[in-house]
Amino acid sequence: MKPTLIIALFTSVAASAAFAEGDVGDSTAGKRAFSQCQACHVVVDGEGNTLAGRRSRTGPNLFGIIGMQAGTVEDFRYSTDLVEAGEQGLTWDEETFVAYSLDPVKFLRAFLDDRRARGKMTFKVRKSEDAVNLYAFIKSVSPPVAPDLEDN
Repeated sequence: MKPTLIIALFTSVAASAAFAEGDVGDSTAGKRAFSQCQACHVVVDGEGNTLAGRRSRTGPNLFGIIGMQAGTVEDFRYSTDLVEAGEQGLTWDEETFVAYSLDPVKFLRAFLDDRRARGKMTFKVRKSEDAVNLYAFIKSVSPPVAPDLEDN
């Protein structure tokens, strides 16, 4: 099965649960949900201002990842599988971000069509609405995305 089709199926199931519960794409709720991410991630702008998190270095800085090729945040050592996924076209938009954050290993295995693929992120966001809201929050504190990279 093509990775795009797998991602679409996985995301549609996750997103449908989020839409059913209401609070979809709420950046304020996403900021609250970020508390579960801040043990590993931070959002620091280009001027060094911490917008969210606690300067953790376990995971990459999430500032400006929307529209970015996966595995390319400067000064972070990614797994070879995530870098490969980026080289094969994985970019972060709502669909891919939500699917990845709900189950990073399952997502990478499907995207790369490799049952052994895995990234460094082992944490799974438990609720699909939290994943959607996290995306909305990260997008709200990131620089504008070029129109050709915008998601729906």
